[in-house]
Amino acid sequence: MSTVKTRFAPSPTGRMHVGNLRTALYAYLIAKHEDGSFMLRIEDTDQERFMEGALEIIYRTLEKTGLVHDEGPDKDGGVGPYVQSERQEQGLYTKYAKQLIEQGDAYYCFCDKERLESLKTEVAGKEITIYDKHCLHLSKEEIEANLAAGKPYVIRINMPAEGVTTFHDELYGDITVNNNELDDMILIKSDGYPTYNFANVIDDHLMGITHVVRGNEYLSSAPKYNRLYEAFGWEVPAYVHCPLITNEEHQKLSKRSGHSSYEDLLDQGFLSEAIVNFVALLGWSPASDNEIFSLEELVKEFDYHRISKSPAVFDMVKLRWMNGEYLKKMDEDAFYEMALPYMKEVITRDLDFHKIAAMVKTRIEIFPDIKDQIDFFEAVPEYDSSMYTHKKMKTNEESSLKVLTEVQPLLEAQEDFSNDALFEVLSAYAKENGYKVGYVMWPIRTALSGKQMTPAGATEILEVLGKEESLVRVQAAIEKLHEI
Repeated sequence: MSTVKTRFAPSPTGRMHVGNLRTALYAYLIAKHEDGSFMLRIEDTDQERFMEGALEIIYRTLEKTGLVHDEGPDKDGGVGPYVQSERQEQGLYTKYAKQLIEQGDAYYCFCDKERLESLKTEVAGKEITIYDKHCLHLSKEEIEANLAAGKPYVIRINMPAEGVTTFHDELYGDITVNNNELDDMILIKSDGYPTYNFANVIDDHLMGITHVVRGNEYLSSAPKYNRLYEAFGWEVPAYVHCPLITNEEHQKLSKRSGHSSYEDLLDQGFLSEAIVNFVALLGWSPASDNEIFSLEELVKEFDYHRISKSPAVFDMVKLRWMNGEYLKKMDEDAFYEMALPYMKEVITRDLDFHKIAAMVKTRIEIFPDIKDQIDFFEAVPEYDSSMYTHKKMKTNEESSLKVLTEVQPLLEAQEDFSNDALFEVLSAYAKENGYKVGYVMWPIRTALSGKQMTPAGATEILEVLGKEESLVRVQAAIEKLHEI
């Protein structure tokens, strides 16, 4: 059996859509699971959609996600060029299109826009054009006269009009279509560039691709691809058509949805490893119940026969949860470096950011969550004194005022303002007065933060705020409670 070779063939049109990232990931995993090779090819034959800087985005995304290609425009593996426009310059696609014309498997089409418009028909509420093979019947003399006169043309495949075509997909099995539903698709456009479909087949064959991974929106084009393979006498690769990805409302992911591209998700504070893990599960299910996989583990586990045929739902809640799991396991220093800009957005005071980072690390799902957790370190928000009432701690406004008034001199006298020393002092005070520790800590925490939920307990907050600021806040809380 030949070595498995897959390719990722993006068009340089902007940020990498989640669907494209999944295609790249599955192509990478299929190859690497079998110790095969993974190739990058740039499909830039659609010059109108080409975007400046998009090539850099492709390289950057593959590098950040760990999907390292074995060959491509920057790594010659002997079957280049790896950029379609460069292959076009060599006359590669025209050469093969002309071979098909000579064989009778393709033909020149000189029909103008008006004539093609007149062929439009409505099928199931959709407007489609099925070409009527008009130019297939032109005589050799007519074709030569048109070419000599410089008349614009395209080259079309000659699809059989009768019978059926059956093709095989690794997930969907054998699919049979009626040939009269298949259009004579264009192979070479009027600008001389190949269509996506034609260039794909030529390049996949010449570059030795064994498994073609793509979205299932291309399922309907597969019989046309097979017709080309057949006409050239080439072996058909294994097709793996992946399910559609929808949003939570079961609509196709759009660029407007905010979670449609890899870089959008990075901008929203997700980790690259979590995104890759999540995207792997958009349509594929592992044999085990495990959901957290490193890229290396995915390579080991990935069996493409376990890809589903049903649409995959992009569940933002699940991605957030998964990202939170990755943050928990993250190296402390790496987490601190990534969290620092978010912390500095809300805190201008000179505080121990390392300690604050350690507080939030296990309590957030994405980095922007940090801000709401720690904004009180900058200033206590306006809060209602009813927050001092806590059923479980058995505290209320009156008891809280008493506790704060009694602990204030203890805090003033405290030289060592470290978490452990403060906990010892306040626990001793609680024990002495027959209070539970929570009965003492709750009012202090409320006074310091003005919040019911904080990323750390009272003594940790005291330590980070420092003695001076802590006493200012305790005094303000006492005054506020006196006013009631």
